[in-house]
Amino acid sequence: MPRWKALPDELDPQVREFATQLRRLVDRSGMSVAALSDRTGYSRTSWERYLGGRLLAPKGAVVALAEVTGSNPVHLTTMWELAERAWSRSEQRHDMTMEAIRISQARAALGEFGAPPSASPSASGTGAAAGSGAAAGAGAAAGAGAGTGGGGGAGTGSGGKAARRAAGAVATPGIAGPAGVSPTIPPQPTAPDANRREGTGSRGPAAPRSGPAAPGAGKRRLTMFLAGIVGMVVVIAAVLFLTGNDDGGKKNQGTASASPSAGTGTDLPAGVKCAGAGCTGKDAEAMGCSGDLVTTAKTATVGATTLEVRYSRTCGAAWGRITGAARGDSVRITAGTTTERGDITATGDTIAYTPMVAVKDATGAKACATLASGRTGCTT
Repeated sequence: MPRWKALPDELDPQVREFATQLRRLVDRSGMSVAALSDRTGYSRTSWERYLGGRLLAPKGAVVALAEVTGSNPVHLTTMWELAERAWSRSEQRHDMTMEAIRISQARAALGEFGAPPSASPSASGTGAAAGSGAAAGAGAAAGAGAGTGGGGGAGTGSGGKAARRAAGAVATPGIAGPAGVSPTIPPQPTAPDANRREGTGSRGPAAPRSGPAAPGAGKRRLTMFLAGIVGMVVVIAAVLFLTGNDDGGKKNQGTASASPSAGTGTDLPAGVKCAGAGCTGKDAEAMGCSGDLVTTAKTATVGATTLEVRYSRTCGAAWGRITGAARGDSVRITAGTTTERGDITATGDTIAYTPMVAVKDATGAKACATLASGRTGCTT
């Protein structure tokens, strides 16, 4: 059965070559992962991630591996720099893919809205219908007036007078009508309440308009429709931005991904994914706070076990670590009212460290160790 599992297929060639080289150095040294963890100061779980291609080893771990295997640290660091650049490019491609997915989702959501309805055809139809109805009504009135005038003699009846007034009000030269009167009808209002809008009430016909009112109403409807679209775009963009950030933060916490977590400041160095309160409860190595960025702020000896307060000024966080320990030993780190704990549960492990706690400086953190034998001790 092979010692190593196959590296992930999606790894960049530079990262794959670097991880393969790390495996060769470990195989050549003959050390187990537990022994490698003991001699380098990096946990067994971290080395399994580094050698499995799931996480890029920090520079400090690479230098420590070169020291314990007798390799040239300069050459190994050069390969690490190439792999680190390739890893960063992979992160950028991942971010661009997620952005493209969000844009597609927004476009799909906006595509559910149809094109704004055109007001011109309906307005033209309404105007034509109104004009035809008005022409028919005037023609009927003129016919009725002519009949009444013939029965009453010389058109002196009341019906004849009404018909002549109606015919005279709409007559225009050039078009012949009954009794030599041109029955051309001016444009009529397109809505039932046109008389009331013109201030004439129901006492008489409204004054002729220069054109139909429907296009203006159509512009108003179009403006309202576009305003609604803009509002929907803003809401969708806000929801996608918030949910996207939340999902990214959860993924970093759950899988120790190398992608930047939510809330990471833009002024942090490359590879550092948290600062201050955002680091509390998180793994120092997974968040990029170890390696060259960490110092031992306090130390104490509890039996044969060394107890340390590890502090990263860049991340604004501290954590506790014990080395030379045994199964059943544990370490705690306390800053104010916040306490985190780490335990050794596997046989053969000699190092344990706690999750991080946010601190202003190293003096604000205190580490304590409790050994399986019952012995305890703390840093000052």
